[in-house]
Amino acid sequence: MYQVIATDLDGTLLNSDHQVDPFTVATLQELQARGLHFVIATGRHFRDVAGIRDRLGIRPYLVTSNGARVHDVRDNRIHAHDLPEDIVKRLVAPDIAGTHGRVIVNLFVDDAWLIDREAPQLLTFHQDSGFRYEVANLAAHDGQGVAKVLYIGDAADLRVVERNLARHFGDALYVTYSLPDCLEVMAASVSKGRALALVLEQLGLSAERCIAFGDNMNDIDMLESVGHPFMMGNANPGLIARLPHVPRIGNNFEAGVAHHLRALFAPQREPA
Repeated sequence: MYQVIATDLDGTLLNSDHQVDPFTVATLQELQARGLHFVIATGRHFRDVAGIRDRLGIRPYLVTSNGARVHDVRDNRIHAHDLPEDIVKRLVAPDIAGTHGRVIVNLFVDDAWLIDREAPQLLTFHQDSGFRYEVANLAAHDGQGVAKVLYIGDAADLRVVERNLARHFGDALYVTYSLPDCLEVMAASVSKGRALALVLEQLGLSAERCIAFGDNMNDIDMLESVGHPFMMGNANPGLIARLPHVPRIGNNFEAGVAHHLRALFAPQREPA
């Protein structure tokens, strides 16, 4: 029987406004009360996810920055893997992001989200947590303690960035998309799947006991590594093509994860 529930956030557990809804909150709280373990696995920053976790009212393990950070249910950090300092300095240089200035460059460090310019439109993604960026001179950053570099821009510009990364770094980095306009870069050995395996080891449970939900390219190895993967109905077409055998469920904007969990676990009561 399932004992661990792992889920992505954006496009998966969160609705179209990137927030949690009451039905999802009630479902997760009921299942945790019944002894289920939860893992939130996302590209978001730890501080951001901790705020969303508090809205959910559960105590999950937190896999953040696509697996570069793992925290236990008491917020103790049990795993961290930073990008090399010299590579961070190269990743923020114009020859990677483009001299045109259209791509927004971000660094996720332990306690902050650093960004190269004001971008208030991004704060709509963080209404539940209240997490905010800090504008900084990224070229002057020493490169220490960086879990993730994030490029935000139009798809065409990000494809150029992706090609630049491949040309300059080859397989030395883990490069993936969390949203069509978000290209994310971590150390090569980082992934949600590896981080989830670490959590399962801590819990003393096998991957066969775990179900997972995802919607985008950064969820691939997590979905491949568990015994019971599920893909959102609104999943990225690239993910559908990559994992055609994974069952698709409802959409995130209709609380698809919560509805599917209630079907799987048949809770005894529905929320009022």
